[in-house]
Amino acid sequence: MLLFSHLCNKSPHMAGSKWIRPEVYPLFAAVGTVVGICCMQLVRNICTNPEVRVNKEHRSAGVLENYAEGEAYAEHRVRKLLRNRPPEVMPSINKFFSDPQ
Repeated sequence: MLLFSHLCNKSPHMAGSKWIRPEVYPLFAAVGTVVGICCMQLVRNICTNPEVRVNKEHRSAGVLENYAEGEAYAEHRVRKLLRNRPPEVMPSINKFFSDPQ
């Protein structure tokens, strides 16, 4: 009880600095973003990939010959969005360094 009251009396801005240095927060953000992307891809693969079969009934079916379902998985929304766009991330910077003006 005494230890808990001692911890509660500390100022809130000093609570994190004792355990984690401020330089570590950007690393946490980067690792958290990567873990989020990996989890999103894992869920997408489990839920929408026709080759992944979670149920025992579907696993016993053998090889799938449903090409329409496979095509729908391969042509997802992000791929459709980026299909007609140029493959440059920053076109203005690329143009600045590539044009000899």
